[in-house]
Amino acid sequence: MNLNQNRTERFSKSTTKKIVALFLTARLILFVSSPYEIIPGYGDYWNFFSQATLGIPYLHFWSEFPPIFPFISKLIYILVGGRENAYGYGLAMIISLFQAGTLAIFMQIGTKLNLREHNISRVWVYFALTAGLFYSWSYFDPMAVFFMLLGIYWIQDGKDMPAALVLAAGILTKWFPILVLPAIWKTRSSSRAFQITLVVIIIVVLVWGGFYLSNPGMTVASLASQGNKGSWETIWALLDNNDGTGNFSTEINRKIPETAYLRLGNPPLVPSWVTLIIFCGIGLYLLLKAKTQDDHWFVSFIGLTIVIFFLWSPGYSPQWILYLLPFILLSLPNNEAYLLAAVLILVNLLEWPVLLSRGNFGSLNYIIPLRTALVILLGIRLYQRSIGKLEIGTG
Repeated sequence: MNLNQNRTERFSKSTTKKIVALFLTARLILFVSSPYEIIPGYGDYWNFFSQATLGIPYLHFWSEFPPIFPFISKLIYILVGGRENAYGYGLAMIISLFQAGTLAIFMQIGTKLNLREHNISRVWVYFALTAGLFYSWSYFDPMAVFFMLLGIYWIQDGKDMPAALVLAAGILTKWFPILVLPAIWKTRSSSRAFQITLVVIIIVVLVWGGFYLSNPGMTVASLASQGNKGSWETIWALLDNNDGTGNFSTEINRKIPETAYLRLGNPPLVPSWVTLIIFCGIGLYLLLKAKTQDDHWFVSFIGLTIVIFFLWSPGYSPQWILYLLPFILLSLPNNEAYLLAAVLILVNLLEWPVLLSRGNFGSLNYIIPLRTALVILLGIRLYQRSIGKLEIGTG
Protein backbone atom coordinates (compact mmCIF):
# COMPACT_ATOMS: atom_id res chain seq x y z
CA MET A 1 0.00 0.00 0.00
CA ASN A 2 1.51 3.32 -1.05
CA LEU A 3 1.50 6.66 0.75
CA ASN A 4 -1.44 8.04 -1.23
CA GLN A 5 -3.50 4.99 -0.32
CA ASN A 6 -2.61 5.42 3.36
CA ARG A 7 -3.69 9.06 3.24
CA THR A 8 -6.97 8.05 1.60
CA GLU A 9 -7.58 5.35 4.22
CA ARG A 10 -6.93 7.79 7.09
CA PHE A 11 -9.10 10.47 5.52
CA SER A 12 -11.89 7.95 5.03
CA LYS A 13 -11.81 6.98 8.72
CA SER A 14 -11.86 10.62 9.77
CA THR A 15 -14.73 11.33 7.41
CA THR A 16 -16.60 8.30 8.72
CA LYS A 17 -16.43 9.52 12.32
CA LYS A 18 -17.62 13.01 11.39
CA ILE A 19 -20.53 11.77 9.28
CA VAL A 20 -21.64 9.26 11.93
CA ALA A 21 -21.52 11.98 14.61
CA LEU A 22 -23.49 14.32 12.34
CA PHE A 23 -26.08 11.60 11.66
CA LEU A 24 -26.64 10.94 15.37
CA THR A 25 -26.79 14.67 16.06
CA ALA A 26 -29.43 15.11 13.35
CA ARG A 27 -31.47 12.23 14.80
CA LEU A 28 -31.18 13.61 18.34
CA ILE A 29 -32.30 17.07 17.21
CA LEU A 30 -35.21 15.50 15.32
CA PHE A 31 -36.37 13.51 18.35
CA VAL A 32 -35.89 16.29 20.90
CA SER A 33 -37.55 19.01 18.82
CA SER A 34 -40.55 16.93 17.73
CA PRO A 35 -43.63 15.84 19.67
CA TYR A 36 -43.51 12.26 20.92
CA GLU A 37 -45.97 11.18 18.23
CA ILE A 38 -43.18 11.48 15.64
CA ILE A 39 -41.27 8.64 17.35
CA PRO A 40 -43.72 5.75 16.89
CA GLY A 41 -45.16 7.50 13.83
CA TYR A 42 -46.71 4.94 11.50
CA GLY A 43 -44.41 2.20 12.76
CA ASP A 44 -44.95 -0.86 14.94
CA TYR A 45 -44.05 0.55 18.35
CA TRP A 46 -47.55 -0.27 19.58
CA ASN A 47 -46.80 -3.94 18.86
CA PHE A 48 -43.26 -3.85 20.28
CA PHE A 49 -44.40 -2.21 23.52
CA SER A 50 -47.41 -4.50 23.86
CA GLN A 51 -45.21 -7.59 23.59
CA ALA A 52 -42.71 -6.17 26.08
CA THR A 53 -45.48 -6.03 28.71
CA LEU A 54 -46.28 -9.75 28.38
CA GLY A 55 -43.26 -11.27 30.11
CA ILE A 56 -40.25 -13.15 28.76
CA PRO A 57 -40.35 -13.85 25.00
CA TYR A 58 -40.77 -17.51 23.97
CA LEU A 59 -41.32 -18.49 27.59
CA HIS A 60 -44.44 -16.50 28.47
CA PHE A 61 -45.66 -15.62 24.96
CA TRP A 62 -44.93 -16.28 21.30
CA SER A 63 -43.51 -13.62 19.01
CA GLU A 64 -43.32 -13.39 15.23
CA PHE A 65 -39.80 -11.97 15.57
CA PRO A 66 -36.52 -13.90 16.01
CA PRO A 67 -35.09 -13.64 19.54
CA ILE A 68 -32.63 -10.73 19.58
CA PHE A 69 -35.06 -7.85 19.14
CA PRO A 70 -37.77 -9.09 21.59
CA PHE A 71 -35.12 -9.37 24.31
CA ILE A 72 -33.66 -5.93 23.54
CA SER A 73 -37.19 -4.56 23.63
CA LYS A 74 -37.88 -6.26 26.96
CA LEU A 75 -34.63 -4.91 28.43
CA ILE A 76 -35.56 -1.35 27.41
CA TYR A 77 -39.01 -1.84 28.94
CA ILE A 78 -37.45 -2.93 32.24
CA LEU A 79 -34.86 -0.13 32.29
CA VAL A 80 -37.48 2.60 31.77
CA GLY A 81 -39.83 1.10 34.36
CA GLY A 82 -42.54 0.32 31.82
CA ARG A 83 -43.15 3.96 30.84
CA GLU A 84 -44.33 3.94 27.25
CA ASN A 85 -42.91 7.33 26.19
CA ALA A 86 -39.51 6.56 27.70
CA TYR A 87 -39.59 3.17 26.01
CA GLY A 88 -40.27 4.83 22.65
CA TYR A 89 -37.43 7.33 22.97
CA GLY A 90 -35.01 4.66 24.19
CA LEU A 91 -35.85 2.26 21.39
CA ALA A 92 -35.64 5.01 18.75
CA MET A 93 -32.14 6.02 19.89
CA ILE A 94 -30.88 2.43 20.02
CA ILE A 95 -32.18 1.75 16.51
CA SER A 96 -30.57 5.04 15.42
CA LEU A 97 -27.23 3.80 16.76
CA PHE A 98 -27.55 0.73 14.54
CA GLN A 99 -28.44 2.95 11.58
CA ALA A 100 -25.39 5.12 12.26
CA GLY A 101 -23.24 2.00 12.44
CA THR A 102 -24.65 0.89 9.10
CA LEU A 103 -23.67 4.25 7.61
CA ALA A 104 -20.10 3.76 8.86
CA ILE A 105 -19.90 0.24 7.42
CA PHE A 106 -21.40 1.50 4.16
CA MET A 107 -18.47 3.89 3.85
CA GLN A 108 -15.92 1.16 4.56
CA ILE A 109 -17.45 -1.19 1.98
CA GLY A 110 -17.40 1.70 -0.49
CA THR A 111 -13.69 2.12 0.21
CA LYS A 112 -13.07 -1.56 -0.50
CA LEU A 113 -15.00 -1.18 -3.74
CA ASN A 114 -12.70 1.76 -4.55
CA LEU A 115 -15.60 4.24 -4.20
CA ARG A 116 -13.38 6.75 -2.45
CA GLU A 117 -13.45 10.45 -1.66
CA HIS A 118 -14.56 11.74 -5.05
CA ASN A 119 -17.57 9.43 -4.67
CA ILE A 120 -18.40 10.63 -1.18
CA SER A 121 -21.68 11.89 -2.66
CA ARG A 122 -22.99 8.32 -2.39
CA VAL A 123 -22.52 8.50 1.36
CA TRP A 124 -24.26 11.87 1.61
CA VAL A 125 -27.16 10.53 -0.43
CA TYR A 126 -27.44 7.50 1.88
CA PHE A 127 -27.25 9.89 4.83
CA ALA A 128 -29.98 12.13 3.41
CA LEU A 129 -32.28 9.28 2.44
CA THR A 130 -32.18 7.61 5.85
CA ALA A 131 -31.74 10.43 8.39
CA GLY A 132 -35.37 11.52 8.25
CA LEU A 133 -36.94 8.33 6.88
CA PHE A 134 -39.23 6.99 9.59
CA TYR A 135 -38.70 3.40 8.42
CA SER A 136 -35.17 3.64 9.82
CA TRP A 137 -36.26 4.12 13.43
CA SER A 138 -39.95 3.08 13.61
CA TYR A 139 -39.04 -0.55 12.83
CA PHE A 140 -36.09 -2.64 13.98
CA ASP A 141 -34.94 -3.64 10.47
CA PRO A 142 -31.86 -1.33 10.79
CA MET A 143 -30.50 -3.82 13.33
CA ALA A 144 -30.60 -6.66 10.81
CA VAL A 145 -29.19 -4.42 8.05
CA PHE A 146 -26.29 -3.50 10.35
CA PHE A 147 -25.40 -7.13 11.05
CA MET A 148 -25.76 -8.03 7.37
CA LEU A 149 -23.46 -5.26 6.13
CA LEU A 150 -20.94 -5.90 8.90
CA GLY A 151 -20.85 -9.56 7.88
CA ILE A 152 -20.29 -8.54 4.25
CA TYR A 153 -17.49 -6.15 5.24
CA TRP A 154 -15.71 -8.76 7.37
CA ILE A 155 -15.96 -11.36 4.61
CA GLN A 156 -14.35 -8.82 2.27
CA ASP A 157 -11.68 -8.24 4.92
CA GLY A 158 -10.94 -11.96 5.29
CA LYS A 159 -12.41 -12.17 8.82
CA ASP A 160 -14.57 -15.19 8.10
CA MET A 161 -15.39 -16.39 11.62
CA PRO A 162 -16.32 -12.93 12.99
CA ALA A 163 -18.46 -12.55 9.86
CA ALA A 164 -20.19 -15.85 10.65
CA LEU A 165 -20.94 -14.63 14.18
CA VAL A 166 -22.52 -11.35 13.07
CA LEU A 167 -24.47 -13.03 10.27
CA ALA A 168 -25.88 -15.44 12.87
CA ALA A 169 -26.79 -12.41 15.00
CA GLY A 170 -28.49 -10.90 11.96
CA ILE A 171 -30.49 -14.05 11.30
CA LEU A 172 -31.50 -14.08 14.97
CA THR A 173 -32.73 -10.51 14.50
CA LYS A 174 -34.51 -10.99 11.18
CA TRP A 175 -34.05 -13.81 8.70
CA PHE A 176 -32.80 -11.71 5.74
CA PRO A 177 -29.01 -11.87 6.47
CA ILE A 178 -29.13 -15.58 5.60
CA LEU A 179 -29.22 -14.36 1.99
CA VAL A 180 -25.50 -13.48 2.24
CA LEU A 181 -24.51 -17.15 2.46
CA PRO A 182 -24.92 -18.16 -1.22
CA ALA A 183 -22.39 -15.55 -2.38
CA ILE A 184 -19.91 -16.79 0.24
CA TRP A 185 -19.93 -20.21 -1.42
CA LYS A 186 -18.64 -18.55 -4.59
CA THR A 187 -15.95 -16.42 -2.96
CA ARG A 188 -14.51 -19.09 -0.64
CA SER A 189 -13.37 -22.66 -1.12
CA SER A 190 -16.03 -25.29 -0.50
CA SER A 191 -14.46 -26.31 2.81
CA ARG A 192 -14.19 -22.73 4.05
CA ALA A 193 -17.72 -21.85 2.93
CA PHE A 194 -18.97 -24.98 4.70
CA GLN A 195 -17.22 -23.93 7.91
CA ILE A 196 -18.77 -20.44 7.79
CA THR A 197 -22.22 -21.82 7.04
CA LEU A 198 -21.88 -24.47 9.75
CA VAL A 199 -20.95 -21.88 12.39
CA VAL A 200 -23.96 -19.76 11.40
CA ILE A 201 -26.31 -22.76 11.52
CA ILE A 202 -24.96 -24.05 14.84
CA ILE A 203 -25.41 -20.68 16.56
CA VAL A 204 -28.93 -20.21 15.21
CA VAL A 205 -29.97 -23.79 16.06
CA LEU A 206 -28.49 -23.59 19.55
CA VAL A 207 -30.39 -20.39 20.35
CA TRP A 208 -33.71 -21.62 18.96
CA GLY A 209 -33.06 -25.05 20.47
CA GLY A 210 -32.59 -23.52 23.91
CA PHE A 211 -35.93 -21.79 23.66
CA TYR A 212 -37.56 -24.99 22.38
CA LEU A 213 -36.31 -26.92 25.41
CA SER A 214 -37.67 -24.17 27.70
CA ASN A 215 -41.11 -23.91 26.08
CA PRO A 216 -41.71 -25.98 22.93
CA GLY A 217 -45.23 -24.63 22.31
CA MET A 218 -44.30 -20.96 22.34
CA THR A 219 -41.12 -21.53 20.33
CA VAL A 220 -42.80 -23.54 17.56
CA ALA A 221 -45.65 -21.01 17.45
CA SER A 222 -43.09 -18.20 17.07
CA LEU A 223 -41.39 -19.98 14.17
CA ALA A 224 -44.69 -20.83 12.46
CA SER A 225 -46.43 -17.49 12.94
CA GLN A 226 -45.04 -15.65 9.90
CA GLY A 227 -45.94 -18.52 7.57
CA ASN A 228 -49.57 -18.35 8.61
CA LYS A 229 -50.11 -14.70 7.73
CA GLY A 230 -50.93 -15.45 4.11
CA SER A 231 -49.84 -13.19 1.26
CA TRP A 232 -49.79 -9.42 1.53
CA GLU A 233 -48.73 -6.44 -0.58
CA THR A 234 -47.16 -8.52 -3.39
CA ILE A 235 -48.07 -9.77 -6.85
CA TRP A 236 -48.93 -13.06 -5.17
CA ALA A 237 -51.34 -11.22 -2.87
CA LEU A 238 -53.07 -9.71 -5.90
CA LEU A 239 -53.41 -13.20 -7.42
CA ASP A 240 -54.81 -14.48 -4.12
CA ASN A 241 -57.15 -11.48 -3.87
CA ASN A 242 -55.68 -10.52 -0.50
CA ASP A 243 -55.75 -6.75 -0.04
CA GLY A 244 -54.55 -6.54 3.56
CA THR A 245 -51.21 -5.74 5.18
CA GLY A 246 -48.88 -8.01 7.13
CA ASN A 247 -50.70 -7.45 10.43
CA PHE A 248 -51.97 -10.47 12.35
CA SER A 249 -55.57 -11.35 13.01
CA THR A 250 -57.23 -9.35 15.79
CA GLU A 251 -58.14 -12.70 17.35
CA ILE A 252 -54.58 -13.64 18.27
CA ASN A 253 -53.52 -13.99 21.87
CA ARG A 254 -49.75 -14.24 22.17
CA LYS A 255 -50.05 -16.18 25.40
CA ILE A 256 -51.96 -18.92 23.59
CA PRO A 257 -49.73 -20.74 21.06
CA GLU A 258 -52.64 -22.01 18.99
CA THR A 259 -53.57 -18.48 17.88
CA ALA A 260 -50.28 -18.19 15.97
CA TYR A 261 -51.79 -20.60 13.44
CA LEU A 262 -54.84 -18.46 12.63
CA ARG A 263 -54.62 -17.85 8.90
CA LEU A 264 -55.43 -14.50 7.31
CA GLY A 265 -56.87 -13.96 3.86
CA ASN A 266 -57.37 -16.40 1.03
CA PRO A 267 -55.15 -19.47 0.49
CA PRO A 268 -52.42 -19.11 -2.15
CA LEU A 269 -53.43 -19.65 -5.76
CA VAL A 270 -49.85 -20.73 -6.47
CA PRO A 271 -48.27 -22.62 -3.54
CA SER A 272 -45.17 -20.89 -2.15
CA TRP A 273 -43.13 -24.08 -2.35
CA VAL A 274 -43.68 -24.18 -6.12
CA THR A 275 -42.47 -20.61 -6.64
CA LEU A 276 -39.64 -21.24 -4.17
CA ILE A 277 -38.29 -24.01 -6.39
CA ILE A 278 -38.46 -21.71 -9.42
CA PHE A 279 -36.77 -18.71 -7.79
CA CYS A 280 -34.15 -20.85 -6.04
CA GLY A 281 -33.42 -22.40 -9.42
CA ILE A 282 -32.93 -18.93 -10.93
CA GLY A 283 -30.63 -17.88 -8.11
CA LEU A 284 -28.61 -21.11 -8.27
CA TYR A 285 -28.23 -20.79 -12.05
CA LEU A 286 -26.93 -17.22 -11.74
CA LEU A 287 -24.60 -18.25 -8.92
CA LEU A 288 -23.10 -21.14 -10.87
CA LYS A 289 -22.84 -19.06 -14.04
CA ALA A 290 -20.79 -16.32 -12.36
CA LYS A 291 -17.14 -16.33 -13.43
CA THR A 292 -15.73 -13.46 -11.37
CA GLN A 293 -15.80 -13.38 -7.58
CA ASP A 294 -14.24 -10.02 -6.68
CA ASP A 295 -15.67 -7.55 -4.15
CA HIS A 296 -17.86 -5.89 -6.77
CA TRP A 297 -19.42 -9.21 -7.71
CA PHE A 298 -19.85 -10.18 -4.05
CA VAL A 299 -21.79 -7.03 -3.11
CA SER A 300 -23.92 -6.85 -6.25
CA PHE A 301 -24.79 -10.56 -6.15
CA ILE A 302 -25.97 -10.31 -2.54
CA GLY A 303 -28.20 -7.42 -3.60
CA LEU A 304 -29.46 -9.57 -6.48
CA THR A 305 -30.17 -12.44 -4.06
CA ILE A 306 -32.28 -10.11 -1.91
CA VAL A 307 -34.18 -8.96 -5.02
CA ILE A 308 -34.89 -12.56 -5.99
CA PHE A 309 -36.12 -13.27 -2.47
CA PHE A 310 -38.41 -10.24 -2.50
CA LEU A 311 -39.87 -11.30 -5.85
CA TRP A 312 -40.57 -14.77 -4.45
CA SER A 313 -41.82 -13.71 -1.01
CA PRO A 314 -45.61 -14.04 -0.47
CA GLY A 315 -45.47 -10.84 1.58
CA TYR A 316 -43.74 -7.48 1.46
CA SER A 317 -43.44 -4.66 3.96
CA PRO A 318 -42.46 -1.13 2.83
CA GLN A 319 -39.69 -0.82 5.42
CA TRP A 320 -37.85 -3.61 3.59
CA ILE A 321 -36.55 -0.91 1.25
CA LEU A 322 -33.83 -0.51 3.91
CA TYR A 323 -32.29 -3.83 2.78
CA LEU A 324 -32.04 -2.66 -0.83
CA LEU A 325 -30.72 0.89 -0.38
CA PRO A 326 -27.06 0.01 0.40
CA PHE A 327 -26.81 -2.26 -2.64
CA ILE A 328 -28.41 0.29 -4.95
CA LEU A 329 -25.96 2.98 -3.86
CA LEU A 330 -22.91 0.69 -3.86
CA SER A 331 -23.55 -1.09 -7.15
CA LEU A 332 -25.16 1.30 -9.65
CA PRO A 333 -23.77 4.39 -11.45
CA ASN A 334 -24.19 7.57 -9.41
CA ASN A 335 -27.17 9.28 -11.04
CA GLU A 336 -28.98 6.01 -11.71
CA ALA A 337 -28.46 4.91 -8.10
CA TYR A 338 -29.76 8.21 -6.71
CA LEU A 339 -32.81 8.21 -8.96
CA LEU A 340 -33.76 4.58 -8.37
CA ALA A 341 -33.24 4.85 -4.60
CA ALA A 342 -35.37 8.01 -4.40
CA VAL A 343 -38.16 6.61 -6.59
CA LEU A 344 -38.31 3.32 -4.67
CA ILE A 345 -38.51 5.18 -1.35
CA LEU A 346 -41.27 7.43 -2.67
CA VAL A 347 -43.26 4.46 -3.97
CA ASN A 348 -42.88 2.67 -0.62
CA LEU A 349 -43.96 5.81 1.26
CA LEU A 350 -46.91 6.19 -1.08
CA GLU A 351 -47.87 2.64 -0.19
CA TRP A 352 -47.37 3.11 3.55
CA PRO A 353 -48.25 5.42 5.13
CA VAL A 354 -49.80 7.71 2.50
CA LEU A 355 -52.44 5.41 1.01
CA LEU A 356 -52.88 2.34 3.20
CA SER A 357 -53.04 4.30 6.47
CA ARG A 358 -56.02 6.12 4.97
CA GLY A 359 -57.75 2.88 4.08
CA ASN A 360 -57.13 3.14 0.33
CA PHE A 361 -56.38 -0.57 -0.19
CA GLY A 362 -57.58 -0.46 -3.78
CA SER A 363 -54.39 1.46 -4.58
CA LEU A 364 -52.44 -1.77 -4.12
CA ASN A 365 -53.61 -2.82 -7.58
CA TYR A 366 -51.41 -0.04 -8.98
CA ILE A 367 -48.68 0.35 -6.36
CA ILE A 368 -47.68 -3.32 -6.22
CA PRO A 369 -47.08 -3.74 -10.00
CA LEU A 370 -45.14 -0.46 -10.07
CA ARG A 371 -42.94 -1.43 -7.12
CA THR A 372 -42.44 -4.93 -8.52
CA ALA A 373 -41.38 -3.53 -11.90
CA LEU A 374 -38.83 -1.27 -10.18
CA VAL A 375 -37.44 -4.18 -8.15
CA ILE A 376 -37.14 -6.28 -11.32
CA LEU A 377 -35.29 -3.40 -12.99
CA LEU A 378 -32.97 -3.23 -9.99
CA GLY A 379 -32.38 -6.98 -10.25
CA ILE A 380 -31.45 -6.68 -13.92
CA ARG A 381 -28.98 -3.87 -13.21
CA LEU A 382 -27.44 -5.74 -10.28
CA TYR A 383 -27.03 -8.80 -12.48
CA GLN A 384 -25.35 -6.68 -15.16
CA ARG A 385 -23.09 -5.23 -12.49
CA SER A 386 -22.25 -8.70 -11.17
CA ILE A 387 -21.06 -9.89 -14.59
CA GLY A 388 -19.09 -6.73 -15.31
CA LYS A 389 -21.41 -5.26 -17.97
CA LEU A 390 -22.24 -2.22 -15.86
CA GLU A 391 -19.43 0.16 -14.97
CA ILE A 392 -19.54 2.68 -12.13
CA GLY A 393 -17.13 5.39 -11.09
CA THR A 394 -14.28 4.25 -8.87
CA GLY A 395 -11.34 5.90 -7.22
